[in-house]
Amino acid sequence: MTQNTRLGIPLMIAATFVFAVQDGISRHLAAEYNVLMVVMIRYWFFAAFVIALAKRQVGSVRAAAATRQPLVQIFRGVLLAAEICVMIWAFVLLGLVEAHAVFTSYPLLVAALSGPVLGEAVGWRRWTAIAVGFVGVLIILQPGYAVFSPAAIVPLVAALMFALYGLLTRYVARQDRTATSFFWTGVSGAVVMTPLGLWLWEPMSAGNWVWMAVLCLTGVTGHWLLIKTYEVAEASAVQPFAYLQLVFASTIGLLVFHETLAPNVVLGAGVVVAAGLFTLWRSRKVS
Repeated sequence: MTQNTRLGIPLMIAATFVFAVQDGISRHLAAEYNVLMVVMIRYWFFAAFVIALAKRQVGSVRAAAATRQPLVQIFRGVLLAAEICVMIWAFVLLGLVEAHAVFTSYPLLVAALSGPVLGEAVGWRRWTAIAVGFVGVLIILQPGYAVFSPAAIVPLVAALMFALYGLLTRYVARQDRTATSFFWTGVSGAVVMTPLGLWLWEPMSAGNWVWMAVLCLTGVTGHWLLIKTYEVAEASAVQPFAYLQLVFASTIGLLVFHETLAPNVVLGAGVVVAAGLFTLWRSRKVS
């Protein structure tokens, strides 16, 4: 397939913007209703999307579901659903700005865990960048400054979960096609979230049902843009632009939710992003 990085970059930027809007709507709804219910409804639409995509790409749901590693695929889907719940909880506890500033450490966690999970070699330069990146996380969290808030650990847990999900996605890709992994991601998440969300169901106002519909649309649109991005460009070429989600989400947090931008968050996020970009550059150089 011919690579078109010039098209892939604006597609990635558009995807990160849509996901940032999705995060803002999730923060709004989760402040009013139970997080598990919000994520459940979101997954219903996501599952419908991946099933429709599976039929289009491989001809049938049965063909898309065919895998030699069903337990790993199911675990991936459940792990992502749990990560989304944790991250939305972080939005409510900390706001979009601080939650995303900590969450940007996930590429560093991917690099750190790629050795034990996938058996990949990680050189001293990338280990140094990982260490520097986590200094940035500490700058954001400010442990030992006044009273350290346990809530600050929540987005870090979400980052760890998302990093493990990403590594498992690379692991299953050794045997399964992309459509199969995407299918199991959506369906597994919907299956596990449905009983939890229904158990904690709350009546929703008409206005918030509109926001819920927009949330579902942004989820489908964001994933569609991401799929198109990776269809036209190499992941390594467009991945640096994924960090713009921090910028977009922080802007929404500042303008819509009236959050503040503390100097330590700006400094720490800058260190984390710089370290993440360096690890990406090193991975491209040694591959």
